[in-house]
Amino acid sequence: MNKRSVGYAIGKLLQVMAFIMFIPFFIGLYNDVPQFKISIFLGPEFLGFSLSILISWFVGFLLIAVCYRYRQEIGVREGYAVVTFGWITLSAVGCLPLFFYFVFSKDMVAISDVVHFFSDAYFETMSGFTTTGSTILTDIETIPKGILFWRSMTHWLGGMGIITLALAIFPAMGVSGYGMYKGEVPGPTKERLQPRLSETAKILWGVYLLFTVLETSLLFFGGMSLFDSFCHTFGTLATGGFSTKNLSVGYYQNTYFHWVIIIFMVLSGINYIIHYRVLLKRHYRSLFEDKELHFYLATLLIGTLFVTGILYFQGLPDTEIGYESYRYDKMSFNDFEKHMSEEEAKIDTLSGAFSQAAFQVVSILTTTGFCTADFDVWPDVCRLVLIILMFWGGCAGSTGGGLKIIRVITVMKISWREIKKLAKPRWISPIKIGQTSIDERRVINILSLFNLFLLTFVICSTLMCLFIPDLLTAISCVVATLFNIGPGLSGVGAVENYAWIPLPGKWILIMCMLMGRLEIFSVLIALRPAIWKK
Repeated sequence: MNKRSVGYAIGKLLQVMAFIMFIPFFIGLYNDVPQFKISIFLGPEFLGFSLSILISWFVGFLLIAVCYRYRQEIGVREGYAVVTFGWITLSAVGCLPLFFYFVFSKDMVAISDVVHFFSDAYFETMSGFTTTGSTILTDIETIPKGILFWRSMTHWLGGMGIITLALAIFPAMGVSGYGMYKGEVPGPTKERLQPRLSETAKILWGVYLLFTVLETSLLFFGGMSLFDSFCHTFGTLATGGFSTKNLSVGYYQNTYFHWVIIIFMVLSGINYIIHYRVLLKRHYRSLFEDKELHFYLATLLIGTLFVTGILYFQGLPDTEIGYESYRYDKMSFNDFEKHMSEEEAKIDTLSGAFSQAAFQVVSILTTTGFCTADFDVWPDVCRLVLIILMFWGGCAGSTGGGLKIIRVITVMKISWREIKKLAKPRWISPIKIGQTSIDERRVINILSLFNLFLLTFVICSTLMCLFIPDLLTAISCVVATLFNIGPGLSGVGAVENYAWIPLPGKWILIMCMLMGRLEIFSVLIALRPAIWKK
């Protein structure tokens, strides 16, 4: 392992991020122009961004200066280390605007406050970069626009991958590495669209930018403000879920907004290589040949129809039953009764039930985490369906989290093959998805990752039970962070947040987010001591 080549690459990443942070910095400044006062330069938002940009650029400059001679020596092991420690470092520096905002907004700050503020800011930023969408903010609408834009922008950068973005630039700077591409791009396949990785990265980001412009335009011309249009587009395409509103997308009682976001959530859960082939190469056969895409769309349709039927014909449980569900900050019974009436009104027609079911099912399967309804008060069978979909996630090569549809299909086929082999011990059959055979080495890789996800889920759920008094909350918060969903159930449900969780619990969930986004292997490889030996 060449440690200095890792340091050089991370230094370049920090300088790229320092440059990107100027965008929310100027947005925050522009927002203050109408009531311009010299005092805004001493405000927590301005100072926070100024210090963050300086720290990011200076630390990056130091790493580059110290490690410059080793810039070309990026191998597979170094690539995994850059991805893992790059994301950890970028989150640490990227959380500084929010951290400084917390600190400078308070008159007196104790050491315990500093630790608490940094942990919360790091949680929020890691949640952003990993496109998880879990939040510790209790009143989002009071946060300055510059910080809200940066918060949403971390989604957008993390969705396609900031390191994938840097790969489009790094070759000209003297850095390259297939290991970085392999470590960051989600899914079992890391297909190159062009021989040069920089060209592949440019193509993927080009499609990503195209979708960004399209969705932002549709939301803006539909009546949403330009600021909110950008922020919700970032959250949609990255399948992240950060909103600028306390009620998430449910704030907008506008079916048009809901369906625009549903369509782009569905698109974001599809392999971006298919988008490239269809949009730029006019290779429409990819839509009919890709079995993972068919399974993904079928799951969305069946899940939506099933949940719609339950909601419309069965309705919501009794208010008394829903009120018993665990909440950290429990509302009064009268307020909860009013809340249930509002949720019931959303599904009192078939079209309303279908719209709400479609939004929540698509949001959860694609691991976006936007909400238009409090699905935590839905019937248990609907909540169970959503929990199952949390594990599955989107397609390989998409911005979605979860296990990925291709792995779910493979595990099902492996199980079916083993059942057949019990009856015919000598029977040999390769695992095939469509016309493509999956070699045994990749089958073992998928099964290993599947087992690691389950093991991580069990260990982290057990640990969270030490800090959270409710079992369903403890389990669902691990599912929601490990598979990069955002909202869970009960104490971390659709209308709840993660602010109340004790600090040790937050750091466990931070690790879950990182392992989920980098699919465990990258993190374990980078943390393995033997890897760091020469």
